[in-house]
Amino acid sequence: MSNIEQVKKLREETGVSLMECKKALEASGNDIEKAKKILREKGEELSGKRSEREAGEGIISSYIHSNNKVGVLLDMRCESDFVARSEDFQNLAHEICLQIAATNPQYITKDDVPEEVAEEEKQIILKQFKESDKPKEVIDQIVQGKLKKQLKEVALLSQPWVKDEKKVVEDLISEKVAKIGEKIIVHRFVRYEI
Repeated sequence: MSNIEQVKKLREETGVSLMECKKALEASGNDIEKAKKILREKGEELSGKRSEREAGEGIISSYIHSNNKVGVLLDMRCESDFVARSEDFQNLAHEICLQIAATNPQYITKDDVPEEVAEEEKQIILKQFKESDKPKEVIDQIVQGKLKKQLKEVALLSQPWVKDEKKVVEDLISEKVAKIGEKIIVHRFVRYEI
């Protein structure tokens, strides 16, 4: 098999860009299985390099639940119009719309949660242990754990994906970034419910 055919085959099997496939094949001595492993290992590194790029293109995706009582509008961005029109990107946007409809997140990331909201939640959790005879250090650890869990639940990217609890939504996006080869961000969303 010629080198070009190997690159094409690796691209078809992994969905990673041709240039990255070529580099992985060169690094593996033209061994496709080793090249796949190299690409998987570089997956996080590849998506990290993309984080500095600007995501100026994208789509507005929508979802209306079958009962017509829940609806979602999602603004998801990428780097090129070509990717925005791709089936992979549009399927990802649909999956994220389903996630938003099902879980009702309030923010995109945990960092987006206002400090006063986090502090208010912390005070509510602390009140639950007001009558407790546990040591202060133990209570503080429990409060921090519960607060962290609560913030994950209200932030879209840190929520477990509804179709596979082993993944969070951010993992789902990272997989597509590695496959598509462009930066992908959830820019904003709105969820309506009657």
